[in-house]
Amino acid sequence: MALDAGIILAYFVLIMVIGVRARVRKDVGTEEYFLSSRSLTWPSIAMSTIATNIHANHFIAMAGSAYVYGLAQANLEINAIFGILVAAFIFVPLYLRMRVVTITQFFENKLGAKVALTYSILMIVLYSLLYLGTALFFAAYTIDGVFGDLVGFLGSTRATRLCVLIVLTGVFSATYTYLGGLRAVVRTDIVQLGLLVVGGLITLGATIHHLGGWSNLWRLTPHLMHLHLPSDHDTIPWTGLFGMLLLNLNYWGANQVILQRALAAKNVRHAQIGLLVGGALKYLMVLIIIVPGIALAGIHRAEPLSDPDRAYLTIVTELVPTGIRGLVLCGLFASLMSTLDSVYNSVATLWSIDIYQRHLRPTASEAQVVRTGKRAIMATLISGVLFGFVVVYVKFSDPTFALTHWFNELSYYVKNGFVLVVLAAVFLVKPSRRLVLFALLFSIVLTYLFKVGLPEMNYFVRSGWVIVLTFAVVALPTLRRTGWRFSEAGLVVAPYRSSVRLGLALAISLVASHVIFH
Repeated sequence: MALDAGIILAYFVLIMVIGVRARVRKDVGTEEYFLSSRSLTWPSIAMSTIATNIHANHFIAMAGSAYVYGLAQANLEINAIFGILVAAFIFVPLYLRMRVVTITQFFENKLGAKVALTYSILMIVLYSLLYLGTALFFAAYTIDGVFGDLVGFLGSTRATRLCVLIVLTGVFSATYTYLGGLRAVVRTDIVQLGLLVVGGLITLGATIHHLGGWSNLWRLTPHLMHLHLPSDHDTIPWTGLFGMLLLNLNYWGANQVILQRALAAKNVRHAQIGLLVGGALKYLMVLIIIVPGIALAGIHRAEPLSDPDRAYLTIVTELVPTGIRGLVLCGLFASLMSTLDSVYNSVATLWSIDIYQRHLRPTASEAQVVRTGKRAIMATLISGVLFGFVVVYVKFSDPTFALTHWFNELSYYVKNGFVLVVLAAVFLVKPSRRLVLFALLFSIVLTYLFKVGLPEMNYFVRSGWVIVLTFAVVALPTLRRTGWRFSEAGLVVAPYRSSVRLGLALAISLVASHVIFH
């Protein structure tokens, strides 16, 4: 145990050193601090984007859901490819053509200041509270679950220890992000993706070995080897795939936290290939996150776990030997840190560019904008820590409660409207700005009404209906008045054979996956 703790301590020291060495000078400009001077190449974009996308929630909560629901949980990973393809060939080229620093600037150009400001505020609230707080909780949950004896001095109860660990983890990741901006985020993310993959492959190998080989996945857990569950399934019915695909348009196509690296690309080619290689890496994530959870279900089929969220920790503590266990946990913490630093940086970008510079102090110098962004990192830390305490309360109220779908359902109250906004901005010609703003706000209300009126409806299905209905409110009058952009030349940007071939391969692989593992 001491050896594992030493390995993890060395990891934290390494990341802090890399982050601090990437610190920027005091008079740095906004593009250098928030977009690394638009100098990123496709390998950095691919690795940093996926490192940000994969966080502790995947290893803990998604592995726990895979333990219960099997390969169907992989839908949340592989269907991201649809959103990535649309983002790479339609959305991102538009953003780069306008040289925006934030997605909000694109929305303001297309839909007006009120829609853009509302989007920015909702993004800041969503990520500084729900995303950051949940990520901090899973970090603390992991540390206490594996090293409970070593961190026992932090509090007499487990809930107290988790709260202390949430604060410590949040302060650590905020520090190097504060010092280095996006440059520090990308440099640490590259290291952390490597650790994440190595740790994941070790857990994959350990679980398959203890299960008795790959063939036993089908022999011992055949009910867990299907992507499509019945339409009446409570959590992941196949009918929810449509809503899932639509939601991926927002996550991969209009999400500042994910797309900040693509916005910082040297050119369109690097942005496209970076995103597409990231899409290919989603299959690797299925192998190292989803498959171990399924394998553990086969190993523990006689004595099922009472808390599915302990699936990954069970693999680490029971199946991975000491010493190697520390390396595996480094991968877990790497997934966490890469998400935390990205949230800090992106929320700071949204606040300082979209709100402070655009609305509060239009005459602010670049140095003042950067200083405001750094202060926003500290404010985000505080809000994330406080919501982390809320997640501690939720989890301890019902230890058997699987957090990943609770997290998804809460976030979709806001994300449904984000899909509407990006679809209206990209595909409709001059939609009514007032109508878009109304539909964005009404999507939150409509989601709640569906939840209350049809509580048995799956939340993916619910999201699909909300997105279609609110988009129809905007699209129908717009189509009669000004039309859409589907027939416009240049809507799909595919000038490079390398990106086109990679995009086609990803599209074919996605369809094949659904056919083979139906």
